[in-house]
Amino acid sequence: MLSGAVIVLVTITVHELAHGYTAYLLGDNTAKNAGRLSLNPLAHLDPLGAILLFVTGFGWAKPVPINPFYFKGSRSRGILLVSLAGPLSNVVLAFVLAMFVPLAARFNMSLAQIIASAIYLNIYMAIFNLLPIPPLDGSKILASLIPKDAAYKFLSVMDQYGMILLLVLAITNVFGKIISPIAGGIYTAFVTLAFTLF
Repeated sequence: MLSGAVIVLVTITVHELAHGYTAYLLGDNTAKNAGRLSLNPLAHLDPLGAILLFVTGFGWAKPVPINPFYFKGSRSRGILLVSLAGPLSNVVLAFVLAMFVPLAARFNMSLAQIIASAIYLNIYMAIFNLLPIPPLDGSKILASLIPKDAAYKFLSVMDQYGMILLLVLAITNVFGKIISPIAGGIYTAFVTLAFTLF
């Protein structure tokens, strides 16, 4: 139970820190000024969202504040990069952790299982956040890639119903049926590569 809570906190922290730091690199100090460029999980924690993520696989963190007006260059490009940073950070973390599984499995199977859980959750969270449903990162990614008029219409509708849609999908276990097989495949690929290399 404790290890699961730690995994959730680390996963959320890495994801949100990546958003904030990418925005900072693009010229936006909003997250920094709000104390969100921090490895302290409490800076990013939404208690209800974290509990639901741990229990159901559906949850959220405290959104990182950004202001696209401060971005260097194109705002759409900035929003795209900031939005991609969260899911990408989880994939990178999962890949790095996978490289430690062979070593952990030789000495402590319990530790290997904890690392395996962290790998899977990070992959799952990355895929989940790429769904084009507000307030998930995928909706911002999509909006930054399509024409502005289409993006406005998309967000004006989906912002109203996004959370309801997410709750319905979570309750009906659509996430488990769609995301779990994909996450499992990526997990297997990462761990298989790790055992091949090490």
